Amino acid sequence: MPSHPTLADVAEKAGVSASTASIAFSGSGPVSDATKERVLAAAAALGYAGPDPRARSLRRGRSGIVGVVLEERVRAAFLDPVKIRTLDGIAEGIAPLGAGLLLLTDTGDVDGDAPVSIESAPVDAVVLIGCSPRLADSVATFRRRGIPAVAIEGAADEDILEIAIDNRAATRRGAEYLQKLGHSRVAIVALPIDPVRTRGPITPEVESRATNVTTRDRLLGAREIFPDAPAVATAASSVEEGRAAAAGLLADPTGRPTAIIAQSDLLAAGVIRAAEELGLRVPDDVSVLGFDGIRVDGLQHDLTTLDQPSAAKGRAAGEAIVRLLAGEEPEPAAFTCTLHIGDTTAPPRG
Repeated sequence: MPSHPTLADVAEKAGVSASTASIAFSGSGPVSDATKERVLAAAAALGYAGPDPRARSLRRGRSGIVGVVLEERVRAAFLDPVKIRTLDGIAEGIAPLGAGLLLLTDTGDVDGDAPVSIESAPVDAVVLIGCSPRLADSVATFRRRGIPAVAIEGAADEDILEIAIDNRAATRRGAEYLQKLGHSRVAIVALPIDPVRTRGPITPEVESRATNVTTRDRLLGAREIFPDAPAVATAASSVEEGRAAAAGLLADPTGRPTAIIAQSDLLAAGVIRAAEELGLRVPDDVSVLGFDGIRVDGLQHDLTTLDQPSAAKGRAAGEAIVRLLAGEEPEPAAFTCTLHIGDTTAPPRG
């Protein structure tokens, strides 16, 4: 007997045809309980685990896998509640397919020895998580492979269906609220702006090479109200990145902003931490506006933020994948953020 038994070996031992043995494993046809038990007993005796799923996929022409492309490392994604909510929504949206989700990262690091990458992953379709400086590169890869894709925020190509939110208009609403409170000296702590994750002041030259559509749109929304607002780019949406960026903005008492617009709630939590480390009170000394509408562990404030429907975005993307794989043409979707007023904003002193 070969070291790797086959379905034919199982059929022979059970005294049935190969087709009957196959049906017994798949449960896709009429086989008596007694025959099924005999086939499974023969398989157990031979150490046969079942038909090769790769062969089954080839016969169907589908892998039964939907990819989700993240620009950062998976660990970083699971530290971001927005990503978790979005992934939960995607899983709900693709439920009718009975497919699995495969998380893929596209950080720009080339690893020829990686067993699975966006260049080789056996996926039927992909959801591209926007808010990424590398979105255009991912889109180009999957177009080259002929794999249908849906982008959540920032579609880099007119042929890619986009699930969008009103990043620019929402940020403008938040900035208008700060203006109505009386703020005029406002600064911005921004999400990553380019593929190399340039940290520091966003000069016109830096802004000209921006590849993160989400960062760019939120900048534009804020600057419709505060055109001269200085902005600082971070390398990631994280509390520590927000703390480091805000520390520089708040260090000089003579030029200190009275309010900071952070492009994510994690960054906003970092801004608050930096302010507290400098002995400043939020919102008495500095107001802080976030974006996302999540609960940040350890944050003692009810953050004023632009609450986005992360799970609904993911669900819409998953539903669009289902339609694409059915040969249909889904419509793009756009969601609206709402301004949640918490205790981190107040009129400026004096």
